[in-house]
Amino acid sequence: MSGIRYPHVFQPLRIGNVEVRNRIMVPAHTTNFGEDNLPSQRHLDYHRARAAGGAGLIIFEAIRVHRSSLGRKQGVNGYDRACIPKFREIAEAVQAEGGRLFGQIIHLGRHIDGNFTRTPSWSASDTPWTAMAPAPHPMTVDEIAEVTAAHAEVACNLLEAGLDGIELQMAHGHLLQQFLSPAVNRRTDEYGGSPENRLRFPVETLQAVRNAIGPDACLGIRISADEFLEGGLTIEDMCDIVPKLVAAAKVDFVNVSHSAYHGSYTIATQMADMSFPKGTFWPLTTRIRQALEPVSNRPVVMSVCQYRTIADAEAMLSSGDTDMVGMARAHIADPELVNKAAQGREGETIPCIGCNQGCAGMLAHNLAITCLTNPRTGKEGEWQKPDLTPATDRKRVLVIGGGPAGAEAAWTAAARGHDVTLWERGDRLGGELNRIEKMPLRAEFLQLLEHQKRRLEQYEVKTELGRSADLDSVRSFMPDTVIMATGARAVGQSFPEGGRGLTFAEALADVSALGSRIVMLDALGTWAVSGMAEYLADLGKQVTLIVPTGTPAWTVSVYSSYALRHRLREKQVRIIGTHAIRSWDGGKVQLTDLSLGEAGPELPADSVIAPLHGHADDRLTSELIAWRNEANAPVDIRSAGDCQSPRTALEAVFEGQEAGRLV
Repeated sequence: MSGIRYPHVFQPLRIGNVEVRNRIMVPAHTTNFGEDNLPSQRHLDYHRARAAGGAGLIIFEAIRVHRSSLGRKQGVNGYDRACIPKFREIAEAVQAEGGRLFGQIIHLGRHIDGNFTRTPSWSASDTPWTAMAPAPHPMTVDEIAEVTAAHAEVACNLLEAGLDGIELQMAHGHLLQQFLSPAVNRRTDEYGGSPENRLRFPVETLQAVRNAIGPDACLGIRISADEFLEGGLTIEDMCDIVPKLVAAAKVDFVNVSHSAYHGSYTIATQMADMSFPKGTFWPLTTRIRQALEPVSNRPVVMSVCQYRTIADAEAMLSSGDTDMVGMARAHIADPELVNKAAQGREGETIPCIGCNQGCAGMLAHNLAITCLTNPRTGKEGEWQKPDLTPATDRKRVLVIGGGPAGAEAAWTAAARGHDVTLWERGDRLGGELNRIEKMPLRAEFLQLLEHQKRRLEQYEVKTELGRSADLDSVRSFMPDTVIMATGARAVGQSFPEGGRGLTFAEALADVSALGSRIVMLDALGTWAVSGMAEYLADLGKQVTLIVPTGTPAWTVSVYSSYALRHRLREKQVRIIGTHAIRSWDGGKVQLTDLSLGEAGPELPADSVIAPLHGHADDRLTSELIAWRNEANAPVDIRSAGDCQSPRTALEAVFEGQEAGRLV
């Protein structure tokens, strides 16, 4: 079946001296699984799962080549020889499953926070990557030579450990790209100024690695085809640079990415979320592939970003514009992505929805990655698949609430072999997800809902819609376990001198009734608030966003927030920071200037939307616990999601699956 539907995906590929079983790879991506700057068992479990799931090639994440690039302890180094046996175990695990493992070697340059190691970061010049970062140390010529040699040493260590190949990181604004980029490299010596001089350090490093590992070992480069940065490298620049890199040494593959890790819009392109149209960055690969066409012994070309399905990969491969497709977030969501496509089981695929909450969102907090749609991500060694750990006692389980937490709990418990019934008081499943369908740039969340519905059907959960729950009905059901997933009660803020703002639900109930002039209060800093402002602006409304903290979407990862704020500016959403709403009389809003503690401007308004964190709906839970304790009833009562504490879908789905596993 795979050969019929996806003939290009399932063709083997030779990359240098390495034979790969198909055209799908898992690109290098930070997991924060490292322990004391070394690979961990968690890495092994994670990558083995994706190799067992069918991925042809896995590229291990950002392996530091030098102490000046070490950073946090979750980052992995390749210069301490204690890493070799640990990498060997991971390589053997991946290879035993039929996959191939490359290692990406990197110096992060100015992105290293010196607070971790009490040392300055190194770069081409003293230009910081964000306004909040310290100025880096401009590297001396001796330090450049030292780092060049370090790349070669680490490459040899990884091959000694049994890895199949090496990827030299020249992308995402890290050190080698910092030297290439005119936006960063302000040097006046032989390593700066002209394009040829800016190319010198990357070329010397590439040649040193090739000379160290020999002519036959597999070696490639990862590049940013466009920095999307003012004054930075453009696609035209890179179409000139990449052939020169390939001519400088034997390069077996070119992995085409984009962006610069910089405190601006560019960083949002690196892990483009659901708001970017699918395929936005794929033409960059086409341009690089065309630039390499005249090169003799053309290297394999790889393409990454926004490939969420095997069908996406097939379309790009069939065009001839790439030889291999990288699917990082899609594999974070489902390690069995490739096998499910090969076996005609795509309906079982756990979707990546491009939310950036469990992956990029965790990285922004220096935490290990997980996944909103697949809470098992990062816990492969702890959590077996639910249907592989059958319950010893079949229980009668009642789940109350059909939002993300309840649906996840229901199918998980059923997968373990329990008899599960789900009650939802509304006329459809999904809870708060149903409001999102009205906002196109967030509609990918509905894929989570569809996935959960398929799981409920697969495991024969008895789903009853329009079914309210109270103490008597639960007692009459006689469950062994009750999982409460009743969500939260929405709240709109009341203002000190009069008026109350609408909640999301109230505002979305009839958007036409809101009028044309809308004031929104961003007291939450979430994507939901700014996303609603964007949605209303798209409808032609005049939207003013009041942000007491100063910056909208402050809880959203930088991988999404920069793009979000960019779009708000394009759509002329007015943002007023360090202000709060004092009153609203139905026609005008009076603001308070928080910086001065005095009255701010008056704004005309037809509607005011001011959602707050809701209140956990735990009333029935409390009643059930009181009854159980009083009657000494043998009923296990658990809670998941917003009925414990209102948060995001990330926490709801995780807690739902955890509750289902614990039954």
